[in-house]
Amino acid sequence: MVFTIVILVLLLAVLAFVSGVPRFAVRQITQMRLQTNESIYEYLERTGVYTREQFERLPKQAVQVMSRDGLKLNGYVLELFPESHRWMIIVHGYTVSLLASTQYIEMFQKAGFNILLVDQRRHGGSEGSYTTYGYHEKYDVQTWVHWILENYGESSVIGLHGQSLGGGTVLEYLSIAHPNVKFVIADCPYSDLTELMRHQISKLNRLPAKPLLPLVDKLLQRKAGFRLHQVSPIKAVENSKLPVLFIHGMEDNYVPTYMSREMYSQKPEPKELLLVEGAVHANAYGINPKRYTDQVQTFIEKALGADEQSTAYLPSI
Repeated sequence: MVFTIVILVLLLAVLAFVSGVPRFAVRQITQMRLQTNESIYEYLERTGVYTREQFERLPKQAVQVMSRDGLKLNGYVLELFPESHRWMIIVHGYTVSLLASTQYIEMFQKAGFNILLVDQRRHGGSEGSYTTYGYHEKYDVQTWVHWILENYGESSVIGLHGQSLGGGTVLEYLSIAHPNVKFVIADCPYSDLTELMRHQISKLNRLPAKPLLPLVDKLLQRKAGFRLHQVSPIKAVENSKLPVLFIHGMEDNYVPTYMSREMYSQKPEPKELLLVEGAVHANAYGINPKRYTDQVQTFIEKALGADEQSTAYLPSI
Protein backbone atom coordinates (compact mmCIF):
# COMPACT_ATOMS: atom_id res chain seq x y z
CA MET A 1 0.00 0.00 0.00
CA VAL A 2 2.77 2.44 0.96
CA PHE A 3 4.71 1.47 -2.16
CA THR A 4 1.63 2.18 -4.30
CA ILE A 5 1.18 5.61 -2.72
CA VAL A 6 4.84 6.46 -3.30
CA ILE A 7 4.57 5.45 -6.97
CA LEU A 8 1.39 7.51 -7.33
CA VAL A 9 3.05 10.57 -5.79
CA LEU A 10 6.04 10.17 -8.10
CA LEU A 11 3.77 9.85 -11.13
CA LEU A 12 1.87 12.98 -10.12
CA ALA A 13 5.13 14.84 -9.64
CA VAL A 14 6.37 13.77 -13.06
CA LEU A 15 3.03 14.75 -14.61
CA ALA A 16 3.17 18.18 -12.98
CA PHE A 17 6.74 18.62 -14.20
CA VAL A 18 5.97 17.49 -17.72
CA SER A 19 2.86 19.67 -18.02
CA GLY A 20 3.98 22.74 -16.09
CA VAL A 21 7.58 23.30 -17.11
CA PRO A 22 6.97 23.37 -20.89
CA ARG A 23 4.14 25.90 -20.43
CA PHE A 24 6.40 28.10 -18.33
CA ALA A 25 9.21 27.74 -20.87
CA VAL A 26 6.99 28.75 -23.78
CA ARG A 27 5.76 31.81 -21.87
CA GLN A 28 9.36 32.78 -21.20
CA ILE A 29 10.32 32.22 -24.83
CA THR A 30 7.42 34.08 -26.45
CA GLN A 31 5.78 36.29 -23.82
CA MET A 32 8.38 37.29 -21.24
CA ARG A 33 7.56 40.46 -19.34
CA LEU A 34 8.73 43.55 -21.22
CA GLN A 35 11.09 46.12 -19.75
CA THR A 36 9.80 49.61 -19.12
CA ASN A 37 11.10 52.74 -20.83
CA GLU A 38 12.52 53.84 -17.49
CA SER A 39 14.51 50.63 -17.03
CA ILE A 40 15.88 50.83 -20.59
CA TYR A 41 16.97 54.45 -20.16
CA GLU A 42 18.48 53.61 -16.76
CA TYR A 43 20.60 50.86 -18.35
CA LEU A 44 21.74 53.05 -21.23
CA GLU A 45 22.71 55.91 -18.93
CA ARG A 46 24.36 53.67 -16.32
CA THR A 47 26.53 52.04 -18.98
CA GLY A 48 27.31 55.42 -20.56
CA VAL A 49 26.23 54.52 -24.11
CA TYR A 50 23.31 56.97 -24.52
CA THR A 51 20.95 59.25 -22.58
CA ARG A 52 17.30 60.14 -22.62
CA GLU A 53 18.24 63.80 -23.21
CA GLN A 54 20.21 62.92 -26.36
CA PHE A 55 17.24 61.08 -27.85
CA GLU A 56 14.74 63.76 -26.91
CA ARG A 57 16.85 66.41 -28.65
CA LEU A 58 16.93 64.56 -31.96
CA PRO A 59 14.51 65.50 -34.77
CA LYS A 60 12.32 62.46 -35.25
CA GLN A 61 8.97 61.37 -36.58
CA ALA A 62 6.80 58.55 -35.25
CA VAL A 63 5.64 56.20 -38.01
CA GLN A 64 3.46 53.12 -38.21
CA VAL A 65 3.11 50.38 -40.79
CA MET A 66 0.89 47.32 -41.05
CA SER A 67 2.51 43.90 -40.98
CA ARG A 68 1.51 41.30 -43.53
CA ASP A 69 -0.57 39.54 -40.83
CA GLY A 70 -2.39 42.72 -39.77
CA LEU A 71 -0.40 44.08 -36.81
CA LYS A 72 0.44 47.75 -36.34
CA LEU A 73 4.21 48.14 -36.13
CA ASN A 74 5.76 51.21 -34.54
CA GLY A 75 8.94 53.08 -35.43
CA TYR A 76 10.79 56.38 -35.38
CA VAL A 77 12.34 57.98 -38.45
CA LEU A 78 15.46 60.10 -37.96
CA GLU A 79 15.97 61.86 -41.28
CA LEU A 80 19.30 63.30 -40.24
CA PHE A 81 20.59 63.91 -43.80
CA PRO A 82 17.76 64.64 -46.27
CA GLU A 83 20.21 64.60 -49.19
CA SER A 84 21.64 61.19 -48.29
CA HIS A 85 20.22 58.01 -49.76
CA ARG A 86 21.74 55.91 -46.98
CA TRP A 87 19.33 54.30 -44.52
CA MET A 88 19.97 52.11 -41.51
CA ILE A 89 17.22 50.01 -39.90
CA ILE A 90 18.12 49.12 -36.30
CA VAL A 91 16.33 46.16 -34.71
CA HIS A 92 16.39 45.65 -30.93
CA GLY A 93 16.52 42.56 -28.71
CA TYR A 94 14.07 40.59 -26.59
CA THR A 95 11.95 42.39 -23.94
CA VAL A 96 13.29 45.88 -24.73
CA SER A 97 12.18 48.40 -27.37
CA LEU A 98 13.58 50.73 -30.00
CA LEU A 99 14.94 52.85 -27.14
CA ALA A 100 17.66 50.21 -26.66
CA SER A 101 18.73 50.82 -30.27
CA THR A 102 19.44 54.50 -29.62
CA GLN A 103 22.96 53.61 -28.42
CA TYR A 104 23.94 53.03 -32.08
CA ILE A 105 22.57 56.28 -33.50
CA GLU A 106 25.79 58.32 -33.38
CA MET A 107 27.81 55.50 -34.95
CA PHE A 108 25.61 55.42 -38.04
CA GLN A 109 25.06 59.18 -38.04
CA LYS A 110 28.80 59.66 -38.49
CA ALA A 111 28.61 57.46 -41.60
CA GLY A 112 25.90 59.65 -43.14
CA PHE A 113 22.94 57.37 -42.51
CA ASN A 114 19.37 58.33 -41.93
CA ILE A 115 17.98 55.98 -39.31
CA LEU A 116 14.81 53.99 -38.80
CA LEU A 117 14.38 52.64 -35.27
CA VAL A 118 11.72 49.93 -35.11
CA ASP A 119 9.79 48.22 -32.33
CA GLN A 120 9.62 44.49 -32.95
CA ARG A 121 6.17 42.92 -32.79
CA ARG A 122 4.90 42.60 -29.20
CA HIS A 123 7.47 45.16 -28.06
CA GLY A 124 7.30 48.90 -27.44
CA GLY A 125 4.49 50.49 -29.44
CA SER A 126 4.02 47.53 -31.80
CA GLU A 127 1.15 45.08 -31.61
CA GLY A 128 1.45 41.32 -31.28
CA SER A 129 0.96 38.50 -28.81
CA TYR A 130 4.03 36.33 -29.39
CA THR A 131 7.70 36.68 -30.23
CA THR A 132 8.65 34.25 -33.00
CA TYR A 133 12.42 34.87 -33.33
CA GLY A 134 12.38 35.86 -36.97
CA TYR A 135 9.71 33.47 -38.22
CA HIS A 136 7.28 36.39 -38.60
CA GLU A 137 9.70 39.20 -37.73
CA LYS A 138 11.72 38.84 -40.95
CA TYR A 139 8.60 39.85 -42.85
CA ASP A 140 8.19 42.84 -40.52
CA VAL A 141 11.69 43.94 -41.58
CA GLN A 142 10.60 43.43 -45.18
CA THR A 143 7.63 45.73 -44.56
CA TRP A 144 9.93 48.44 -43.17
CA VAL A 145 12.32 48.08 -46.14
CA HIS A 146 9.43 48.58 -48.54
CA TRP A 147 8.26 51.58 -46.51
CA ILE A 148 11.65 53.28 -46.93
CA LEU A 149 11.65 52.60 -50.67
CA GLU A 150 8.12 53.93 -51.08
CA ASN A 151 8.76 57.08 -49.04
CA TYR A 152 12.38 57.91 -49.83
CA GLY A 153 12.93 56.44 -53.27
CA GLU A 154 14.11 53.35 -55.09
CA SER A 155 17.70 54.62 -54.94
CA SER A 156 17.82 54.14 -51.17
CA VAL A 157 20.79 52.14 -49.92
CA ILE A 158 19.73 50.18 -46.85
CA GLY A 159 21.70 48.46 -44.11
CA LEU A 160 20.38 46.39 -41.22
CA HIS A 161 21.67 46.20 -37.66
CA GLY A 162 20.19 43.80 -35.14
CA GLN A 163 21.10 42.91 -31.57
CA SER A 164 20.28 39.53 -29.94
CA LEU A 165 16.70 38.78 -31.06
CA GLY A 166 17.23 41.58 -33.57
CA GLY A 167 20.41 39.87 -34.76
CA GLY A 168 18.55 36.64 -35.38
CA THR A 169 15.77 38.57 -37.10
CA VAL A 170 18.03 40.38 -39.57
CA LEU A 171 19.86 37.15 -40.38
CA GLU A 172 16.56 35.37 -41.00
CA TYR A 173 15.71 38.26 -43.34
CA LEU A 174 18.65 37.28 -45.56
CA SER A 175 16.46 34.57 -47.07
CA ILE A 176 14.08 37.19 -48.50
CA ALA A 177 16.40 40.21 -48.77
CA HIS A 178 15.47 43.05 -51.13
CA PRO A 179 18.22 44.11 -53.60
CA ASN A 180 18.41 47.57 -51.98
CA VAL A 181 19.55 45.97 -48.72
CA LYS A 182 23.33 45.99 -49.09
CA PHE A 183 24.66 44.62 -45.78
CA VAL A 184 23.73 43.20 -42.38
CA ILE A 185 25.31 43.63 -38.96
CA ALA A 186 24.29 40.95 -36.44
CA ASP A 187 25.27 41.53 -32.82
CA CYS A 188 25.13 38.43 -30.53
CA PRO A 189 22.71 36.50 -32.77
CA TYR A 190 21.60 32.89 -32.33
CA SER A 191 22.40 30.44 -35.11
CA ASP A 192 19.51 28.02 -34.59
CA LEU A 193 16.53 28.23 -32.25
CA THR A 194 16.51 24.50 -31.44
CA GLU A 195 20.16 24.66 -30.38
CA LEU A 196 19.60 27.87 -28.42
CA MET A 197 16.72 26.34 -26.47
CA ARG A 198 18.73 23.16 -25.85
CA HIS A 199 21.57 25.29 -24.48
CA GLN A 200 19.32 27.39 -22.26
CA ILE A 201 17.38 24.41 -20.91
CA SER A 202 20.34 22.14 -20.21
CA LYS A 203 23.25 24.52 -19.57
CA LEU A 204 21.59 27.55 -17.99
CA ASN A 205 18.66 25.91 -16.21
CA ARG A 206 20.22 22.46 -15.70
CA LEU A 207 17.09 20.62 -16.77
CA PRO A 208 16.90 17.60 -19.08
CA ALA A 209 16.57 18.63 -22.73
CA LYS A 210 14.65 15.40 -23.21
CA PRO A 211 11.70 15.25 -22.87
CA LEU A 212 11.39 19.01 -22.36
CA LEU A 213 12.56 20.21 -25.78
CA PRO A 214 10.06 18.13 -27.82
CA LEU A 215 7.26 19.19 -25.48
CA VAL A 216 8.23 22.87 -25.77
CA ASP A 217 8.37 22.50 -29.54
CA LYS A 218 4.83 21.09 -29.75
CA LEU A 219 3.46 23.73 -27.39
CA LEU A 220 5.12 26.50 -29.42
CA GLN A 221 3.24 25.27 -32.48
CA ARG A 222 -0.05 25.25 -30.59
CA LYS A 223 0.39 28.63 -28.91
CA ALA A 224 2.49 30.75 -31.26
CA GLY A 225 2.11 28.95 -34.59
CA PHE A 226 5.71 27.97 -35.34
CA ARG A 227 8.20 25.18 -34.61
CA LEU A 228 11.76 25.49 -33.41
CA HIS A 229 13.26 24.08 -36.61
CA GLN A 230 11.57 26.83 -38.62
CA VAL A 231 13.96 29.41 -37.12
CA SER A 232 17.55 28.73 -38.16
CA PRO A 233 19.56 31.81 -39.15
CA ILE A 234 22.56 29.65 -40.02
CA LYS A 235 20.59 28.20 -42.93
CA ALA A 236 19.82 31.69 -44.23
CA VAL A 237 23.47 32.66 -43.81
CA GLU A 238 24.74 29.64 -45.75
CA ASN A 239 22.85 30.74 -48.84
CA SER A 240 23.51 34.50 -48.75
CA LYS A 241 26.19 36.48 -50.55
CA LEU A 242 25.28 39.74 -48.83
CA PRO A 243 28.07 41.17 -46.66
CA VAL A 244 27.51 40.23 -43.01
CA LEU A 245 29.40 41.41 -39.94
CA PHE A 246 28.96 39.09 -36.95
CA ILE A 247 29.66 40.64 -33.54
CA HIS A 248 29.71 38.70 -30.28
CA GLY A 249 30.92 39.06 -26.72
CA MET A 250 33.46 36.41 -25.79
CA GLU A 251 31.88 35.93 -22.35
CA ASP A 252 28.33 35.52 -23.68
CA ASN A 253 26.71 32.46 -22.12
CA TYR A 254 23.09 33.41 -22.80
CA VAL A 255 23.51 33.18 -26.57
CA PRO A 256 26.86 31.37 -26.68
CA THR A 257 29.70 32.90 -28.65
CA TYR A 258 30.24 29.75 -30.70
CA MET A 259 26.98 30.45 -32.55
CA SER A 260 28.48 33.48 -34.32
CA ARG A 261 31.70 31.54 -34.94
CA GLU A 262 29.72 28.76 -36.61
CA MET A 263 27.73 31.12 -38.79
CA TYR A 264 30.86 32.98 -39.81
CA SER A 265 32.51 29.71 -40.82
CA GLN A 266 29.48 28.63 -42.86
CA LYS A 267 28.75 31.91 -44.65
CA PRO A 268 30.25 32.60 -48.08
CA GLU A 269 32.29 35.76 -48.53
CA PRO A 270 31.98 38.67 -47.94
CA LYS A 271 31.89 38.35 -44.16
CA GLU A 272 33.61 39.64 -41.03
CA LEU A 273 33.70 38.55 -37.40
CA LEU A 274 34.30 40.77 -34.37
CA LEU A 275 34.71 39.06 -30.98
CA VAL A 276 34.86 41.46 -28.03
CA GLU A 277 36.84 40.37 -24.98
CA GLY A 278 35.10 40.84 -21.64
CA ALA A 279 31.66 41.33 -23.18
CA VAL A 280 28.69 39.26 -22.03
CA HIS A 281 25.36 39.17 -23.84
CA ALA A 282 24.37 42.35 -25.69
CA ASN A 283 27.01 44.67 -24.24
CA ALA A 284 29.84 44.45 -26.77
CA TYR A 285 29.34 48.10 -27.75
CA GLY A 286 29.33 49.25 -24.14
CA ILE A 287 32.52 47.34 -23.36
CA ASN A 288 34.53 48.62 -26.31
CA PRO A 289 32.66 51.29 -28.30
CA LYS A 290 35.74 52.44 -30.23
CA ARG A 291 36.66 49.00 -31.53
CA TYR A 292 33.00 48.28 -32.29
CA THR A 293 32.58 51.57 -34.18
CA ASP A 294 35.86 51.26 -36.09
CA GLN A 295 35.03 47.75 -37.29
CA VAL A 296 31.49 48.75 -38.29
CA GLN A 297 32.72 51.80 -40.23
CA THR A 298 35.37 49.77 -42.09
CA PHE A 299 32.86 47.03 -42.85
CA ILE A 300 30.34 49.51 -44.27
CA GLU A 301 32.95 51.09 -46.52
CA LYS A 302 33.87 47.67 -47.93
CA ALA A 303 30.26 46.56 -48.23
CA LEU A 304 29.09 49.61 -50.15
CA GLY A 305 32.16 49.76 -52.35
CA ALA A 306 34.00 52.50 -54.16
CA ASP A 307 31.18 53.40 -56.55
CA GLU A 308 28.66 54.06 -53.80
CA GLN A 309 31.31 55.87 -51.73
CA SER A 310 31.97 58.31 -54.56
CA THR A 311 28.33 59.35 -54.85
CA ALA A 312 27.15 59.13 -51.24
CA TYR A 313 26.41 62.24 -49.22
CA LEU A 314 28.82 62.28 -46.29
CA PRO A 315 28.22 64.72 -43.42
CA SER A 316 30.84 67.01 -41.98
CA ILE A 317 30.48 66.18 -38.31
